[in-house]
Amino acid sequence: METADQATEGSPLKPAGDGSEAAPAAAELQKKSCKGGFSRMSHWRTAVFFLSLFLCLTVVFAFSFIIPCPERPQYKLNWSRGFSDAVTYDFLALDHANSDKVMDVLIVIRGPQSSPNTSCSDEGLTSPCLFLLALDGTKGQTLWERPLGGELDWAQCGLQCSSWHCLLSHSDNLTAVNKHNGAVMWQQPRSSVLSVSLPVLGVPDLDGDQVHDVVLVLLNDTQTQLVLLSGKTGDRIGSEVLIGGGATLSHLLHRTKDGSYFLLLQRASGVFSLPLWEIAARAKPGLGPDLKRDKHLEKTASNTMGLVPIYRSEARRLLRTKVGDDSSDLLVVSRREVALVDGPSLKRRWRFNTSSTGGSPSFGHFNRDNLLDPVVEVEDDDVRNSTKVAILDGRTGGLLWEEQLQPGAGPLRPDVVHTTNSLSVFMFWGLIRSGSNSSESSGGSPCSYMLHPLYPDALLEFCHGVERIVAFRATLMESSRHAAYFLLTGPEAGEAGGTVVLTKRKLKQDVPLCSVRHIRTSQQHSDAEVQEAFNRLRFRSD
Repeated sequence: METADQATEGSPLKPAGDGSEAAPAAAELQKKSCKGGFSRMSHWRTAVFFLSLFLCLTVVFAFSFIIPCPERPQYKLNWSRGFSDAVTYDFLALDHANSDKVMDVLIVIRGPQSSPNTSCSDEGLTSPCLFLLALDGTKGQTLWERPLGGELDWAQCGLQCSSWHCLLSHSDNLTAVNKHNGAVMWQQPRSSVLSVSLPVLGVPDLDGDQVHDVVLVLLNDTQTQLVLLSGKTGDRIGSEVLIGGGATLSHLLHRTKDGSYFLLLQRASGVFSLPLWEIAARAKPGLGPDLKRDKHLEKTASNTMGLVPIYRSEARRLLRTKVGDDSSDLLVVSRREVALVDGPSLKRRWRFNTSSTGGSPSFGHFNRDNLLDPVVEVEDDDVRNSTKVAILDGRTGGLLWEEQLQPGAGPLRPDVVHTTNSLSVFMFWGLIRSGSNSSESSGGSPCSYMLHPLYPDALLEFCHGVERIVAFRATLMESSRHAAYFLLTGPEAGEAGGTVVLTKRKLKQDVPLCSVRHIRTSQQHSDAEVQEAFNRLRFRSD
């Protein structure tokens, strides 16, 4: 037994007899069988793979011919449209009037005709008459024309009331117009002797017809009245709501963080608010039962007038920092100060003191803190009858940048276009005083200036040679591309008719035509560096 064990250990590879030779043979057969099965499976897998690839490619190529790629809008970089024997108004609205996802423009002119095919007599109107025009933003072609009678009091677009988007007051009528085709959706007489103060307010559905309704703010020197209209028909909802306590200078509709709506009224003594539910209840008992209430804010209301004080100052103007956002922060422009009020809480954040303010502010990003910085016009204490364009820090109210304008320049409202690097291009009008830099401003006609926040010591100056600019707007024509601006020039209402011209210019196309104005004593950047910085910009919507 011991010998057998030793022999086995000493020769571990030695065959153990006749029976042991069968094992390798069986293993070899099993190995060959596995190889054959694996080979057949590999062929099947290869075939399935190529068949799937073929089917995928067939589907891709088939759909590439069946469903064509969407065509991108073809732009004219610059275009202009002229209207002879006409006058125009300070109204220039930007909106989507067709389906190409590019901004279009709406204006109002007054004359005997808007085109050879559309005249006042065609609609049975006395000549001259009004024309509300929608023009294609890509090429300037007329999308539609809407003749209206009488003289224009005011016009406002951007209202989202189901089937209509523009409201015009003319010849004692209120007319609602569809921005997509120019159709008149309803027309109502404007019987009140009080003047309507813009903006017209679009409010949540009050009368239960599933369409947003409208609030008109009517005022004179002693009182303020509110009139509620159905957004669907234009019919009056309930009775007028009288608000005592003096005249209203400006107003807005604001939504708090709890979802309750307040009408903000700016008066000579400050900003006050009135709950929308209370306005609806005064107009007609039981109206607007689903409107939310902010009882915490309403506790501070005055016992006599029911107004909630928001900010006390010698108020002149009330604006929101984001257009279309009814809960954004608010900018209160007073005679000698500018203050920012927090939107959700309606509490003051900061205040900037100045000698006097004027104009209408805009908002952009001068730094990268993701807060909008206001651009305001303030009087220059050092130069008589001169103004300054100032950019304030949206977080603290501190002064970030300023530049003086020559007296009598009459600058238009500043505007901004946002870029992809969290900054904005600031654009304003006026005349920069002559200094030690290269070029001189031309004559007395205003020039446009573009400011890049990373190059605050230089401006791009472009003098258009146009004496009368009625309206100006800068915008992003399409999402994330093609920044441009519009100029509306020509005679205004009350003057003799002439040629009204609407011009669109691509912002970057002006860069090579601009001269670089170095507004600081020390020149930190060359002209080429400044122009190249503008050429590299990519734009976005805010």
